[in-house]
Amino acid sequence: MTHSGADIADLLSAYGLRPSRSLGQNFVADPNTVRRIARLAGVGPGDRVLEIGAGLGSLTLALAETGATVVAVEKDRNLIPALRGVTEPVAVEVVEADAMRVELASLLSGDGEGEWSLVANLPYNVATPLVLRTLVEVEAITRMLVMVQREVGERMAAVPGDSAYGSVSVRIAYFARATVVGRVPASVFVPRPRVESVLVRLHRLSSPAVDPALVSYERLEAVVKAGFGKRRKMLRRSLAGVIEPEAFARAGVRPDARAEELDVAAWGRLAGS
Repeated sequence: MTHSGADIADLLSAYGLRPSRSLGQNFVADPNTVRRIARLAGVGPGDRVLEIGAGLGSLTLALAETGATVVAVEKDRNLIPALRGVTEPVAVEVVEADAMRVELASLLSGDGEGEWSLVANLPYNVATPLVLRTLVEVEAITRMLVMVQREVGERMAAVPGDSAYGSVSVRIAYFARATVVGRVPASVFVPRPRVESVLVRLHRLSSPAVDPALVSYERLEAVVKAGFGKRRKMLRRSLAGVIEPEAFARAGVRPDARAEELDVAAWGRLAGS
């Protein structure tokens, strides 16, 4: 059983709660939506799921319905009693923690070995850093399905030539294949946000798109950020002092190219030259 709008209202009233604007709390109040998210996440019996920002448990219950083992993480201590109350019957492990501060691998129950999925409804201000931090730090998480603001999701999945393509797109492409797999209307949330949300599916690559023996992620990140920091300029200007002028020829990249023209492989060659 997942939450309807009336269920959300009843839980808020019963526990004396109000959605926190500072924490970006918008609770999903539509059973069809959360079941759709669980389905798109591709999880089921035998799978292990880490849910970040579980809130009042709407999505948590849908994930548990699939038969997956769910660890639900929530930062807001005020929500923990309600979350535990609704998820206790389905044997979900609830963890009170700030996913942006805690060691992410420590949130994986048991020995943390084997593959995990991450599923989350993420506020605008933490969506990108949390996804990138997960990709960098937790290799055990091989799949993600995140609900984020539309503009954020489009940046995550963009490829060269897309208007949304930028530094975030390249850094995610280093680790994973990202695809926008659906939209979520504002009408399914309580309270109703002013923005549209999308669902982004990420599959971790079997190995990074750029050989780490040739260039580290940290080096790639620094070069990509510099290049997109002045994206209207030619790369020979935006990357002055970051790479050697001779690196363009070695990498097979035109010095008069602009940042949005390069795919992750080209950025890797440039950063490693």
